[in-house]
Amino acid sequence: RYREISTFGRGTIRAFASNSSEMKKLAARDFEDLLQCAIPTFEGLLSEPHNKRLMKLLYRTAEWHALAKLRMHTDGTLSILDELTVELGKLLRQFRDLTCSQFHTVELPREVSARTRRQIRQRAAATAPMPSPHPVPPAARSIPLEPTLPTATGLNLSTVKLHFLGDYVQHIRQFGTTDSYSTQIVCGHYYKYQIITYIDRSP
Repeated sequence: RYREISTFGRGTIRAFASNSSEMKKLAARDFEDLLQCAIPTFEGLLSEPHNKRLMKLLYRTAEWHALAKLRMHTDGTLSILDELTVELGKLLRQFRDLTCSQFHTVELPREVSARTRRQIRQRAAATAPMPSPHPVPPAARSIPLEPTLPTATGLNLSTVKLHFLGDYVQHIRQFGTTDSYSTQIVCGHYYKYQIITYIDRSP
């Protein structure tokens, strides 16, 4: 369905890949395009009441994203964003407990391939004659190299990205809107600190 969505504007909505779940090295604009087109794409795929629950979750997610990206905030918009963050967390947990639990989901083919490669590296490190800088526990020696079938998986809410959603309002109040800074500032200060530390320690 994503592939059937036509482009919009000059770079606003770009053409999607034939298989959106297999897209790699996604940039922020790719996630934004996927979210903006998610409601018409997923509408009707699930039976009720799961479809209604999913549509509400996607709408609130898009609403939260729009508020978080505002280039000008007031106390009112920040209060709305704060309340919406709480509601979004409740909707995510509700979707996980009531909808995801009713469907059997497994790993994607690329996730199976990545897990297989990781197991091969662990087996090689465990059997290497030289000590590895990253020791492998003995349990890793018994891991099969080639999993026969994808393992069951579910919606994981214990991720750092979801954990930090609750900090957005506080950060906007303290540092300004999200378009005012990026991770480059943090990385620049980190590398500058490393250089200064190295110079201070030099004889």
